Amino acid sequence: MQKLTLILLLITAFFSPKSTVFSQAKNSKPNIVIVFTDDQGYQDVGVFGSPLISTPNLDNMAKNGIKFTDFYSASSVCSPSRAALLTGSYPNRVGVPQVLWPNLPGGLSNEETTIANMLKTQNYATACIGKWHLGDKQEYLPTSQGFDVYYGIPFSNDMSVNPKSKIAKNIKFREGMTLDSLREKKWRGGRVPLFKQDEVIEYPVDQSTLTQRYTEQAVNFIKDNKDKPFFLYLAHSMPHVPLYASPDFKGKSKRGLYGDAVEEIDWSVGEILKTLKEQGIDENTLVIFTSDNGPWTSRGDHGGSALPLRGHKNETFEGGFRVPMIAQWNGKIKAGVVTDKIASTIDILPTIAYLTGADLPEKKIDGKNMWLLLSGNEKAKSPHKKDGFFYYKDFKLEAVRKGDWKLRIIEDDVALYNLKDDISEQHNLASTYPKKVKKLKKMMLKFDEELQKNKRNQQHLRNK
Repeated sequence: MQKLTLILLLITAFFSPKSTVFSQAKNSKPNIVIVFTDDQGYQDVGVFGSPLISTPNLDNMAKNGIKFTDFYSASSVCSPSRAALLTGSYPNRVGVPQVLWPNLPGGLSNEETTIANMLKTQNYATACIGKWHLGDKQEYLPTSQGFDVYYGIPFSNDMSVNPKSKIAKNIKFREGMTLDSLREKKWRGGRVPLFKQDEVIEYPVDQSTLTQRYTEQAVNFIKDNKDKPFFLYLAHSMPHVPLYASPDFKGKSKRGLYGDAVEEIDWSVGEILKTLKEQGIDENTLVIFTSDNGPWTSRGDHGGSALPLRGHKNETFEGGFRVPMIAQWNGKIKAGVVTDKIASTIDILPTIAYLTGADLPEKKIDGKNMWLLLSGNEKAKSPHKKDGFFYYKDFKLEAVRKGDWKLRIIEDDVALYNLKDDISEQHNLASTYPKKVKKLKKMMLKFDEELQKNKRNQQHLRNK
């Protein structure tokens, strides 16, 4: 009888939503690493079809893990996409539907639960390294949002500096800048500050060294926390314009400076994976790589490619929202899996909650646990199979995807696409399938009505 009871207890533990059986004895909970790039297009990885950009480390990640062909950011621009990733919610729900600029009054509300906040309840060490872009005032910086460590720039690398920023005593000034010039309100596009914790330590930062320095910080964080669970959010500033690469990579890619920047990011991923293996924790670490939104194609050779998708950054065509996604967890995620099931950055938080035993945020979120899909289970379904996936631009809901079908409505322009047959969104089938249009439109209206009724933290926004 005692033997039977023990067996039943083990079975219950394995299938429990709070189970942490995925981990090794050395570390009771899995480590989480998220690598988030900026404006990297769907095609801009070798395994996603780039003809000129070499990404051997990312390609090996796909070989050793899973590649998502239909993975979505929850926005086609920077700040909203980051809010969605970190909160598991559509950005409009949590009050960040637009790009945030330096010295604006708002940011991601402290009342929201980020992945870092959630994991702190599980005694995780947490680090945000790289681009933040969810508010540059003290109360909105990563150190106020659940992160123990912050090292990076607080917004896009083409922006300026908040003249009211807190300044480190040993700040390094470059390019003739001084404390007085930093305090000026004059816009200095492309001259951005480097933060450590909540202070500016370098102004303007040498952007040619950013990817390299981010990587060094990330590697050191992993080594310092190898014996306890950690969450590393590595949000690269590249390949957002202006583009930079270190001397080791500049001029090396067949795709010009854009390719140089991406290939250096690929090197960075390799350094992370190598460090995890050297520290003996690669079998207890989930690594996710993806991009914040589609490419900035209007920048010509300095922008990326979303082919074969239509559209780009700041649009609700596939090219703006669908992004490369690769995940690896040795021994836990099946190797060499490719899935076309729909998933999104908003699903990462609830998945991490499941894997670590953390409680979900008390407030409503939109993401769903996608572990079965992420693990490579062939029978797993999309977490959005029933309810669909929604595409917001600024304050408006413009499109929905359910299964193979996508409806996009902008004022009187109604377009229906079958993405399985028409990945490039070239053939509008709205007049052919009016019932499908009606059904999807009803779904959009119902979801947006609920979100507008229950959205949070809107008081600081412009152009509401």
